[in-house]
Amino acid sequence: MSFTVRSSSALWLALALLVPTSGCRTDRDDRGGAGDRTEEEVPRGPRAQAHEDPPGAAQAAQAAAAQEPPADPNAPPPIPAPDDVAAAPANAERTASGIASRVLTPGSGRVHPTAQDLVIVHYTGWTTDGAMFDSSVQRGAPASFPLGRVIPGWTEGVQLMVVGEKRRLWIPQELAYRGQPGAPAGMLVFDVELLGIETVPPVTPDNVAAAPRNAERTASGIASVVLQPGSGTEHPTASSAVTVHYSGWTTDGQLFDSSLRRGREATFPLNGVIPGWTEGMQLMVVGEKRRFWIPGNLAYDGQPERPQGTLVFDVTLMAIN
Repeated sequence: MSFTVRSSSALWLALALLVPTSGCRTDRDDRGGAGDRTEEEVPRGPRAQAHEDPPGAAQAAQAAAAQEPPADPNAPPPIPAPDDVAAAPANAERTASGIASRVLTPGSGRVHPTAQDLVIVHYTGWTTDGAMFDSSVQRGAPASFPLGRVIPGWTEGVQLMVVGEKRRLWIPQELAYRGQPGAPAGMLVFDVELLGIETVPPVTPDNVAAAPRNAERTASGIASVVLQPGSGTEHPTASSAVTVHYSGWTTDGQLFDSSLRRGREATFPLNGVIPGWTEGMQLMVVGEKRRFWIPGNLAYDGQPERPQGTLVFDVTLMAIN
């Protein structure tokens, strides 16, 4: 997987959203579920029509656009458009709906995402005149999307892919933004690299009751198993902030929190979460997915209305901020 370390978060098409944040914070008001803290965040990438955003989002977008500061002269240059951006080549695959595509790099996976899954991707989008309008690659950090909540061309097109694959999609306007004000118009061209697939709702692990014998163990009692190796070399420190997807269960298999259910990655300062996360996350590199068994004394034991005892987390480290 080719996740990268994130240093900044340039955001696209300013539609103001209130997004619930993390579920592993140490104070009760900031934990996941009904007590989530909210913060304004702007959606990136091919999210679906504006009518799916909260009331007033379009007006907020117009106000934000009117107050946008001048372009940053130090911003990275746009990623050049491919030679075939104007039209799909004759040998492109075509779906009945009108999407054309061709594989740029074959994948190593065998499983295709479904419309119910959350996908982790790198992507760049251009209009057919070669103008780049959005890119996670340029921002230096992957993006994640519930596949059923993006433009129809993405919902259909990304299901053709397997993990590790890079594919170019030519998506007709009727499967893109359909003339929405402020959105790129006409046929759109995307280069998409599928980095990961997360099942929603998350599946309870078979070994949730206890860590297997081959699990790594720390002196403090944390057990963990690498589910998917990462591509990074840098480990976060106790003072880092990290961007992750995660799900948490009690050892009887009860799911108590999940960023996947919310459809948004979460960002945590590692010095502001439970001790088991502060320690465990430092074992990981970007792109890695790991399962942790965190003993209660390093989690929430003794805190009212929190899950008690050993907790099990599946965590994908998307970025070190």
